[in-house]
Amino acid sequence: MPKPAPRERLLAVAGDLFYRQGIRSVGVDEIVAEANVAKMSLYRSFASKDELAAAYLEERDERYWRWWDSTVARHPGAPRRQLKALFQSLAERTTRPNWRGCPFTNAATEFPEADHPARKIAEANKRELRRRLRALAAAAGARRPAVLADQLLLLFEGAYTTAQTFGAGGPAKSVADAADALVAAQLGESGRKR
Repeated sequence: MPKPAPRERLLAVAGDLFYRQGIRSVGVDEIVAEANVAKMSLYRSFASKDELAAAYLEERDERYWRWWDSTVARHPGAPRRQLKALFQSLAERTTRPNWRGCPFTNAATEFPEADHPARKIAEANKRELRRRLRALAAAAGARRPAVLADQLLLLFEGAYTTAQTFGAGGPAKSVADAADALVAAQLGESGRKR
C-alpha cells in the first residue's frame, strides 16, 4: 500500500493533535515532526496554520454530516425515530473514553474572532445543525418546531461539554431521555407511554 501524500499525512496528524490538545496549543514543528515531512511540505500544502486548522475542521464537518445522514437513513420517513436515534448515538459518542469534545465547539471557543477561518467553519456547522434539527422537529409534528430545535441544540451542546467534565458516567449518558421528553412535550404526549 502506498504511503499517503504529505498533505494527507499532515492533515491526519494535525487533526489528531488539534482534537486531543487544542488547535492553538499545537505548533507547526510538532505537526511536521509527527507527520515525518519537511516543514516546506506543510507550507506547500497549507499557506498557514490557520488554513490547516480550517482544513481539519472541513474534514470533521464532512465526517459529522456522514454520521448524521447514516443515522437518520436507518429510519426513513420516521422523523421522531430519527431524532431518537441521533440522541442515542450522541450519548454513545460523547461517553467514549477518548471523547475530547465537539471539534466545532472547541474551535469556536479557541477562536473568538468572527473572521477567523476555523471559527467560520465551526459557526457554519452549528447553523446547519440548528437548521436540520428544525426540519426534523417540523417533520415530527412539533407545535413549535423552532423552539424544540433550539432546545435540542442546547442538549447537543450540553452533552458535548458535560462529557468532557464528567466522563462516561456523567449526564451525557441521559441526553437521549432528555431529548425524548422534550419531543414528547412538543407533540402533546406528556404523561402517555411512548
